Amino acid sequence: TDPRQLTPTIMGDMANAACMADGFDNIQKLPDPVPGCPNFRRVPGFKVYCCGQPTIAGFEAALTKVCGDKYPKDGPIIWFNLRQEPDVYVNGEPICARPPGKIGEYAELGDVTRDIAKSNEVEFLAQCEMRKNENGGKLKAVDINKKALEIEVKELKSLSQVIEGVKEKFPGLVHWRVPVCNSAAPLENDFDIIIKTLIGTAINTPVIVNDQVGLSRATTGCIIACLFKEFQISASFEGLVETVPGVNLSLLKTDKYVMNPEKDTLFRGEFDVVKELVATLKDGAAAKNNADKIIDLNGTPKTGGTGIKQLRENIAESKLSYEIMDDAAQAFLKTKIMDNIQKYFYLIVFAGYIREQAAAAREAVEADKKAAVALPASGKCAIPAAELKIGKTFVQFMEENAGLRGLIDTGKGNLQWERDIPPASLANLEQLAAKDFQGNLGKIIHDIYQTAHVMFGDMPQGDHKKRAKYRFASKTIMRILPPAKKTEVEGLIASKAMTMDLYDILGKCTWTVPK
Repeated sequence: TDPRQLTPTIMGDMANAACMADGFDNIQKLPDPVPGCPNFRRVPGFKVYCCGQPTIAGFEAALTKVCGDKYPKDGPIIWFNLRQEPDVYVNGEPICARPPGKIGEYAELGDVTRDIAKSNEVEFLAQCEMRKNENGGKLKAVDINKKALEIEVKELKSLSQVIEGVKEKFPGLVHWRVPVCNSAAPLENDFDIIIKTLIGTAINTPVIVNDQVGLSRATTGCIIACLFKEFQISASFEGLVETVPGVNLSLLKTDKYVMNPEKDTLFRGEFDVVKELVATLKDGAAAKNNADKIIDLNGTPKTGGTGIKQLRENIAESKLSYEIMDDAAQAFLKTKIMDNIQKYFYLIVFAGYIREQAAAAREAVEADKKAAVALPASGKCAIPAAELKIGKTFVQFMEENAGLRGLIDTGKGNLQWERDIPPASLANLEQLAAKDFQGNLGKIIHDIYQTAHVMFGDMPQGDHKKRAKYRFASKTIMRILPPAKKTEVEGLIASKAMTMDLYDILGKCTWTVPK
């Protein structure tokens, strides 16, 4: 079964795909833009960079900034593209293929592998060529707001062709597709593909990760890359650092990371399923601290990062929004929250796996090579990062800890989705309704709002709070309606003749047909 909640829309045949421009007004969310490379930024403390889909000129601008005046332009640079949707370049600007019903919104496209993505790209290029030729050299497309565009095509290239052109100036560039979904964790095998690509690189090898805008998928990829860099630092330098007088090794470690204890428990990532994971996973608390520190560095300036989204705190923010949304929006948001919890869970597990592999790598030096890397003072090894090996894949680690898969599958929805009305308040309302619903209606509405005022006292004043209280009042009046009236109203809601809205329900209960 697919562990992800949001139902994938299959990309389908490229013949039916819509052309959607990747770029849009206000795509740039961060200060200090790099022209043509949306939301480009560096993760503090790491040579790891995050961005949206660049233009052709944007690739060069980003790589020039990454190299600066110190890193050689012909040196190795790893670039991960985490998009499921194929891209072509029209006049230097990226345009992607989308299912026609998924323009300008989250598009989970199922199990797209690297091979599928590459083959879709070839097919999409051929489609665009054909559509352009049939339309007098112009390509029809849409922007993210579904506004129709018609672009006169002067140059049409696939992403692969663009990368080959970029390599003329940056011959050490390795561009690797790892298509992942938006909300849930990458597949276990995707973690291994990223690791396999990074094994053998130096600590100062730049790693760049992109999706369309530089948001969720790219941030997730950057967290994985930073955790791998931590593996290199931990396995390579721990022995070396211990020989330097006055250096406090604990300062270099993120497993002692302490979050602000005044933060709400959900903002600290203390979901029930995560607490269970921390108790189950070997060294679970340290793995969570490790993951949290890296997530914070990949988050917004508020948590020490340079980015747009904070993957852990985003879950808590979505949960607060959940209370004020209508049923259809709640259904979508609930699946997204559960997917995001599953992703957070997997990042903690991956941090635990990386910690285990770092410890193993320090001990795994072959006997005949040990003398070359052992430090005379301590006998500990300082292994060059590019020579580090990983002895076990993440998939194998998950097989050994298979109970974790079941734990997240059943536990990701274990949140209190609705606030509980205090039993005494509910009993009072039920009593008033049973005694004389029509006669007590004024008192019932007053008491519902009085209860809501107390229940939502923690929410700041404003529209969000008003909507949360109104929604609570609508649900509560529905709950205590007299049986005959309740059946009638439920039938009208089911047939979409009315909505579950307080005023609609009251209107139905108090309206009398004129004689």
